Amino acid sequence: MTTNKSQDSLQQQLASLPQDVQPGRDLWQGIELAITQQPSATDKAKPKSWVYGAVAASILVPAVAVWISISSLSGPVEPGLDSAALIAQLSEQYESQKSSLLVTYQDKPALTDNWQSQLTELEDAAAAIKSALKHDPNNVALLRMLQTVYQQQIDLIERVHAPKWQQI
Repeated sequence: MTTNKSQDSLQQQLASLPQDVQPGRDLWQGIELAITQQPSATDKAKPKSWVYGAVAASILVPAVAVWISISSLSGPVEPGLDSAALIAQLSEQYESQKSSLLVTYQDKPALTDNWQSQLTELEDAAAAIKSALKHDPNNVALLRMLQTVYQQQIDLIERVHAPKWQQI
């Protein structure tokens, strides 16, 4: 019987509520504007935001992985740590990212003709740093220099094929 009383009480409270609720202001202006407004030419020309997210993720994920692996060396280097494996992993990640970018931009014309010679110079610098790392494998500064040279190569490829002034 108590459930019957509570249901009756609930029914009475529901019946006492007002049937219509009026908004605090006129909403038809906003509704009409949303229906009649056509997308502008700039809205149509904007690339989808997921494209930017995908490009950022493809660059950011390997960069973070490299940064974490190098920052873990900033403290005292443990004797069991194999820095040759770290250098190999760093080089492999870079080569993968570089080849991916080159495949992506293979059909796009380069803005300059000498970009490949600049890329070769940076590759020579990376080889010199790797050689120095063979003599001093636990040198954190050399590891950071190698990472910087790799990033400069990636930036060069991107700037030559897709400069920021062309991206709107």
